[in-house]
Amino acid sequence: MITGKDRGKTGKILRSFPQENKVVVEGLNLVKKHQRPRRQGQKGEIISLPSSVGISKVMLVCQHCKKPSRMGLKHQDGKKIRVCKRCKGEN
Repeated sequence: MITGKDRGKTGKILRSFPQENKVVVEGLNLVKKHQRPRRQGQKGEIISLPSSVGISKVMLVCQHCKKPSRMGLKHQDGKKIRVCKRCKGEN
């Protein structure tokens, strides 16, 4: 995450919404939800759920240099390979 209250934190992308340009990242941008009791005698509770965040606010982390960086494509043997723009390492 490069902006917002969770700036500098990393997480795994759980879901993506390409039409809305949003992603859901595990453990980031959490919102509290009040949940009603399901059965009689059970208590209600407050749970934390990850909410969607704009794609422009997140960045991929390179496997080689372990830093957030932009990615480029390189064609090799008829395949597209993702390449880090910072260290030129393949991901």
